[in-house]
Amino acid sequence: MSPLRILGVDVLDIRFPTSDERDGSDAMHADPDYSAAYVVLRTNVDGLEGHGLTFTLGRGNELCVAAARSLSTLVVGRTLDSITRDFAGFWRALTSESQMRWVGPEKGVIHLATAALVNAVWDLYAKANRKPLWKLIVDLTPEEFVAAIDFRYITDALSRDEALAILRANQETKHERERELLARGYPAYTTSAGWLGYPDEKIRRLCRQGVADGWNHFKIKVGADLADDLRRAAIVRAEIGPTRKLMFDANQRWDVAEAIANMRALARFEPWWIEEPTSPDDVLGHAAIAAAIAPIGVATGEQCQNRVIFKQFLQARAIHFCQVDACRLGGVNEVLAVMLMAKKFGVPVCPHAGGVGLCEYVNHLVMIDYTCISASFDDRVAEYVSHLHEHFENPSIVRHGRYLPPTAPGYGITMKPAALERFAYPDGPAWAERRASAARS
Repeated sequence: MSPLRILGVDVLDIRFPTSDERDGSDAMHADPDYSAAYVVLRTNVDGLEGHGLTFTLGRGNELCVAAARSLSTLVVGRTLDSITRDFAGFWRALTSESQMRWVGPEKGVIHLATAALVNAVWDLYAKANRKPLWKLIVDLTPEEFVAAIDFRYITDALSRDEALAILRANQETKHERERELLARGYPAYTTSAGWLGYPDEKIRRLCRQGVADGWNHFKIKVGADLADDLRRAAIVRAEIGPTRKLMFDANQRWDVAEAIANMRALARFEPWWIEEPTSPDDVLGHAAIAAAIAPIGVATGEQCQNRVIFKQFLQARAIHFCQVDACRLGGVNEVLAVMLMAKKFGVPVCPHAGGVGLCEYVNHLVMIDYTCISASFDDRVAEYVSHLHEHFENPSIVRHGRYLPPTAPGYGITMKPAALERFAYPDGPAWAERRASAARS
């Protein structure tokens, strides 16, 4: 039998008009259209493909599409076995491509495109082994796990031997935690009630529904106007009660001093954390905020462009919650590195998932973290938003505020063909109908 080989790569521009209802709106993004540069790896085996995506907010998605197409030349013709035998080497080949250094390394559009391709390879790897991705990785030996990670630039924070020690310490008991996940799921929090563009009555209704559905952690967007933030926070706290966790997310809106002042005003609502209080690149600014507003925690990560920035946040004790993003980082390999660093520094991983496909990705990542790395639920919750799951073949499932472990082979990111056709940009039916409606009006 011939080896499984990648014969071609299709890259699609997929966009959803979520701005119509202000879904996803925050202090920096008033009208996001959740979008994806969507990658399909075609192989020499009928019916076996690898799917991956990187998440954007609409305009500019075409740049990620173009970057993924450019990078795909490094993937076409490769056998899956040649990649997985040296997964770290494959990852470095993509992130250090010699003629793409002007758009990198390991940042910006090219890194987002890298995530789409790398995640598609992992999806193919899991499907070829007939396992969900999280189970594929849980079943790796510590040595195989570590072999997927490029430790360049992070050995001053985490060495290969330290990573192996973390994994080996959990090796004998990891299947006990696997059984626990299958029985109970993984704790989650909801952002779906707190988008900045929602009217007050909708916030009230969604909070009540969230409480009825068993949610114990709620996050709302803040940052555009302090008076508005205070009013909305009062509404949410009144609806969810005094014992449930409330978190705020400023989406990078504030300067450092402004963040400190505003969080002192919002402290009356007893927030668990403030997310992205200032520029996502400002490590020392986050550290200053963290020191000033304690015991309120500081969380960040959805805009952290690589493991090196995360390393500095952890070394500076600038964050209390590590919010890895499955697409902003360069795919599964880099996420594994960051989760291991977070474990060493004692910082809980609470992944970001506010975007199309991110919940499907994150559902696998938290299962890996709990089973192999953290071995703890303490202060750990994964984000969930209730948007666009109907477009996936195997959508993430949350019940009573907990993610259920995926059971289908792959990384869970395969979209239904009808969705790929309808929401293709700019000529898919959803966008053609929108243009026609605008012309009539």
